[in-house]
Amino acid sequence: MKSLWNNFKVAFAMFSKIPMPRADWTKENMKYMFCFFPFIGTVIGALTMAVAYVGLRFGYQPGFVTAVLVLMPVFVTGGIHVDGLLDTSDALSSWQERERRLEILKDSHAGAFAVITAAVYFVTWYGAYSQLYGSENMKAIEILSLGFMVSRCLSGIGVLTFPKAKSDGTVAEFSRNSSDMTSRNILVVYLILLAAAMVRIQPVWGIAAFAGSLLIFAYYHHMAMKYFGGTTGDLSGFFLCICEVGMAVLLAVVSNLIVR
Repeated sequence: MKSLWNNFKVAFAMFSKIPMPRADWTKENMKYMFCFFPFIGTVIGALTMAVAYVGLRFGYQPGFVTAVLVLMPVFVTGGIHVDGLLDTSDALSSWQERERRLEILKDSHAGAFAVITAAVYFVTWYGAYSQLYGSENMKAIEILSLGFMVSRCLSGIGVLTFPKAKSDGTVAEFSRNSSDMTSRNILVVYLILLAAAMVRIQPVWGIAAFAGSLLIFAYYHHMAMKYFGGTTGDLSGFFLCICEVGMAVLLAVVSNLIVR
């Protein structure tokens, strides 16, 4: 039980800014780390629901509430996944050879394409939430709140099962220290339960959001293998970001076309 608690602490210490008691980053304490990775999404989802409900209950201006909702994942994670999104955008936009792309991923400087991607990313989030925020769309926000767990389940599965682009990267190190088969199976069980919960909230909207996440996951695998020869920590963050904003856009469109 103590080992599982340490795995929980390591997962939250690595992938969030939520204060955690200290735990040594040993192989034993990282063995099941990815089993707890989706629970960071639980925190983001719960806070998202709370902000939306409080905004409606106390009559805050939609623009203000929407801005808080957009920034909530950044507040919780410290922007660690957005960093991967921007690094990957620079690498993909370079049209260089594979080795050069991997070098660009490690470059701490943000290029022009990273800046453009950041602007597009946050504006897209703002547009999606502008459409979703409102009492008539709370079911869509509930589905999206579960989506923050879905994205992390899929991201974890990618880390555990995809070939690694580098043998010495963070993802390779985490994978070596993880119990790949057990962690993968647990993440798949999470996904099945989350899919059922999303469909239960609103069948059409839930199916659209979950199917969208799987399509984006398929694109992520194709892109990682074609352009990088495998996955990395940055690519995993890239996927997580586009998966979440993709689900938000799908829900914004579908919830407007198909009234509950």
